[in-house]
Amino acid sequence: MPSYDTEVPVLLLRLDPNPFHHGTLGAVRSLGRTGIEVHAVLGSARHGPVGRCRYLHRVHSLPHGRLPDGELERALCAASDAIGRPAVLIAMDDRSAIAVAALSARLGGRFLLPAMDPGLPGRVADKAELAALCRATGIPHPTTVTPASSAEAAYEATALGLPVVAKWSRPWLLPAGMRSTTLVRSPRDAAELFERTEQAGSRLLLQRHLPGRRGTDWFFHGYAAERGSFLLGGAGRKERSWPPRTGLTAVGTWLANRDVEEAAARLAAQVDYRGILDLDFRLDTDTGAYHLLDFNPRPGAQFRLFTDDSGLDVVRAQHLHLTGRAVPAQRGGAGRVFVAENYAVLSALVAGASLGRGRSRSPDGGRAPGPVRGGPVERAWFSADDPAPFFAMAAAWFTRCVRKVWLRAARAVLPAGPPVRTAPPAPLAPPAPPPARRSAVPSDPRDERSVNDQREGNPCTTS
Repeated sequence: MPSYDTEVPVLLLRLDPNPFHHGTLGAVRSLGRTGIEVHAVLGSARHGPVGRCRYLHRVHSLPHGRLPDGELERALCAASDAIGRPAVLIAMDDRSAIAVAALSARLGGRFLLPAMDPGLPGRVADKAELAALCRATGIPHPTTVTPASSAEAAYEATALGLPVVAKWSRPWLLPAGMRSTTLVRSPRDAAELFERTEQAGSRLLLQRHLPGRRGTDWFFHGYAAERGSFLLGGAGRKERSWPPRTGLTAVGTWLANRDVEEAAARLAAQVDYRGILDLDFRLDTDTGAYHLLDFNPRPGAQFRLFTDDSGLDVVRAQHLHLTGRAVPAQRGGAGRVFVAENYAVLSALVAGASLGRGRSRSPDGGRAPGPVRGGPVERAWFSADDPAPFFAMAAAWFTRCVRKVWLRAARAVLPAGPPVRTAPPAPLAPPAPPPARRSAVPSDPRDERSVNDQREGNPCTTS
């Protein structure tokens, strides 16, 4: 194991209120096992299973609700005063990473942070800006348009080729209960979604749909230093996700993938990114290109998949680098498997799949190997040296499932009220072509088709 400066503590910040974020638990365990004192500021009134972790030194309070930067700064300074010495600050969700970067000049002296452009995390996490960045760097990205009206949204959805993917450009601004990504199947759906722009707080994007198939979803985790050079990094493949084909990694494997690794290195160097990043890719089986879908300027929930034979991962690499210690070269690790137990069970039940890891042919013609048989397994929740979080998670999920079953049973036995008659919705008139202004951003050099080509029947697909 590398030599860590255990005199420098760590403060983990997560503003997202999800109390079941296993990435935060992974960071607490990873750093705590080295002897580093680990503190956390969590955006949930319930600390959940993370609060049961034996390696967590203390949870610091945070005001409820969405915090402006000024209040967040005061909360972080209060945590710093309680810790009593400078600490490495690691943001665990997009909103935290963007806010910390914006406050970095005022947090100096209290926290150790990567020396990065304060506005960069917000730019790369913005899905509209990411599309333009991919085009500038030649990295494949699904064709993306930004409609300016509901009529234009309906028109563009048809022009791209239904179904299309609708995304809000800044998902960290969404109110609770509003989805960041939706598969749009009709012009009416696209128009109605656009009408919620003010509520969403950011622009609506429509994107060519790349169908998700087994073996087509990939990700990259790394820690970058000066000029975007990676001190640690690796590519992985989603074997199963929750929700299926669209959600987080339920089961993943660390596999070498030159296309994904080279795209990550080129993008990080182009923007001079510094710190931890998590990139999501999807393989276009028609062209063999890996399209970048998301740039997350923080650790992904499955970052512990990329732990080498010495125990080094991205959060440990950040602590080593920011405390002036050498980050050793990676040793081994490929073939490891990550399992988020709760989501793996759900995805297996829905997909009818087993938890086995037999070899299978990849949809890219065999260039990507199947999971390495016998590779070590990293579990998100269960750990023999720290079992309490697993049992807390299992108890909470069991209670939630019982409550859902009870509510469904109650609705089934209650007498139904009289039917409510409503007039059918008026059909949506075919949208007129929008003005000459176009907002399409065809980011893949191999996807430089004209708008007319797209409208005349090329069956477009998105992600």
